[in-house]
Amino acid sequence: MSTEKSEFLSKTPYRIKRYYAYIIATIVGLSLPFIRINDNHIFLLSFDKKQLHLMGVAFDMQELYLMPFLLMLLFLGIFAVTSIGGRAWCGWACPQTIFRVIYRDLIETKLLKLRRIKNKQKEPDWKKPENASKRVIAIILWTVISIVIASDFMWYFVPPEDFFAYLQDPTEHMFLIGTVLAIAGFIIYDAIFLKEDFCAYICPYSRVQSVLYDNNTLQAIYSTNRGGDIYNDNKEKIIFKQKDLPDENNECTTCESCVTVCPTHIDIRKGLQLECINCLECVDACTKVMGKLGKPSLVQWSSTNEIKYNKETKFIRKSTIMYSVALLVVLALLFVMGGEKEYMLLNVNKTTELYKVEDNNKVSNNYLLLFQNTDSKKHKYNIEIIDNKDIKIERFRPFLLSPHKMRKKVVVLSTTKKLVNNNTKDTPITITLRAFAEDDPKISVIRKAVFIYPRADKLK
Repeated sequence: MSTEKSEFLSKTPYRIKRYYAYIIATIVGLSLPFIRINDNHIFLLSFDKKQLHLMGVAFDMQELYLMPFLLMLLFLGIFAVTSIGGRAWCGWACPQTIFRVIYRDLIETKLLKLRRIKNKQKEPDWKKPENASKRVIAIILWTVISIVIASDFMWYFVPPEDFFAYLQDPTEHMFLIGTVLAIAGFIIYDAIFLKEDFCAYICPYSRVQSVLYDNNTLQAIYSTNRGGDIYNDNKEKIIFKQKDLPDENNECTTCESCVTVCPTHIDIRKGLQLECINCLECVDACTKVMGKLGKPSLVQWSSTNEIKYNKETKFIRKSTIMYSVALLVVLALLFVMGGEKEYMLLNVNKTTELYKVEDNNKVSNNYLLLFQNTDSKKHKYNIEIIDNKDIKIERFRPFLLSPHKMRKKVVVLSTTKKLVNNNTKDTPITITLRAFAEDDPKISVIRKAVFIYPRADKLK
């Protein structure tokens, strides 16, 4: 990276950097449902087609054993990020935060001039006709955006090509439309009325953050060593004016810029609080104030060790190593299990008739086989018995099956040889069926079936 770019990034406020992160997250979120590999989506959990698409590979419902590994990756990843960088997810990538920034900072502040970026605590006077009319405009704009967001959310469950086709006949798909409108309604309520209370009172992540933090975790932290203690041990505010600071070397100006700019309405000088989402707005505010005095910011994105104890932040430590190992293990298991994908599914069910004895002591058993082609190509399927040469397959011919289609086949297995001589009971014999694609040797599945051979007195 060039020197000019490095200087630009180092001087750019965290707020602007977050906006870049939001733009990237938005582009990824909106475009991902449209990206396909081998006619399969990057990620799609389709309840309609009963499929999971992951990185261009389609898995059927019988193969959803991958979901636990994906969930483990998600939670372990968030926990690992929290251990290293605090609630970086909340401030930099969480959809809730992005929604609020779009509504509050873009629509209300930039477009309609109802607020100031530097003061997120002060609510506009909604009794003024001008402000009230602007709020209606803001709600209308956010409603349109919310419908797009809700539709984008649904595209991860109903692929866009089906989604837009369903919209052509809305009366037949009222449940889909109702779901989109319900999600949009919640997003409208969330961004306009619930606001950051969602982070403080509803989101469970804020409750677990404290157990994931240690003295090396990066977070928005106020330096009491330089600025002085504004709160006592009981979290009660004891300093309101700079002149009241006990030490003349204390640098805090008590301007409270870090307070007024906070979207979750906290005072970072009180210390770690569950409402803090690591948006680093307070860092930007203090950097600007202290910069005018020729001093570094009193609030920094740093660790307790570095700010309070003057120790170097350790990124490689026991917790990060354990998280890294756990993530690698789960990722390896995901790839291994994903590599076990079956391109053909087969269910073998015996019919209610146990067996049939025909002339010449020919014993036959009937089975209902359900074939499913989970590949993206048409294949020709056949079956064979691989562990019992005395039992033959009747009434079955190889057949073609289109991609993602299912077909039932009645198969008769029979034998004319005396397999068991038991005068007291029928004998179950376990056999192994192999179903395979004649045109692709890699497509093959093994299934066990039970062949019932009658007791001796049933034979002629």
